[in-house]
Amino acid sequence: MNLAILFGLGICTGLLAGLFGLGGGILIVPVLNLWGFPVVTAAATSLIGVFLTALSGTIRYSWMNQLNWQNALQIALFGVPAVQIGAWLARHFPDSWLAISFSLLLLAAIYLMGLRKTLIDTESFASLLDSDSEEGTRQNQTGSRWEFAKIGGLGGAIAGLFGIGGGIVMVPLQVLLLGESIASAVPTTLAAVMAIAASGLVQYAWNGNVLWIPGLCIGCGGILGVQLGTRLLPHLSATLINTLFRLILFVLSLYMMRQGLVSAIV
Repeated sequence: MNLAILFGLGICTGLLAGLFGLGGGILIVPVLNLWGFPVVTAAATSLIGVFLTALSGTIRYSWMNQLNWQNALQIALFGVPAVQIGAWLARHFPDSWLAISFSLLLLAAIYLMGLRKTLIDTESFASLLDSDSEEGTRQNQTGSRWEFAKIGGLGGAIAGLFGIGGGIVMVPLQVLLLGESIASAVPTTLAAVMAIAASGLVQYAWNGNVLWIPGLCIGCGGILGVQLGTRLLPHLSATLINTLFRLILFVLSLYMMRQGLVSAIV
């Protein structure tokens, strides 16, 4: 593929990630598969963009003093070995199985987007009730080791299997299990994803699945695209954004399901 096209792909996926609040990996993998890359190669290469985007976000939130490093480290503690397991499984499952599973993950993402909106709406209502309470303005609960294991383990396994950040499940789980606010869960997730994606890259690189030059082009474009998306977001209707992104995820889900079924039959 032409490097300029890859950079443009990174900008587009980063733009969509900035607009819709999900990692670019969930878009990069289907697009790379559309261009003829096997799912395992697409997932491995996608992790470069996921790592660079998470690194950029982590630095930004760290400068703003909005990072709960303790929670991020505990999530990463379980996420790092889980991503190794996920990456190992990805190399041993047929491409058809990975494509079908990724299709189901995209459908789950549509549901989780609705769950996240519900959590945000609930949180906004609760903050109105607790507006006089300092505790209501910032939640940094300390969960049990088992709760961190569930968050990091599930997020890491998904990241390793499919080349995405895992934030699609880690953000809602932090809200549900740890009592975190969305505002504090997102920076924590980015910091954990940075370590998880780096760990997954090591596993995939060891087995020769990573296409470094294409991945770096996509990742650099993604960093630029995220900045554009976050600046464009305030000027667009939230309802329109959610509807469009769900439509995109649904179309990509149908495509990945078709690819998986065709591959299984052939």
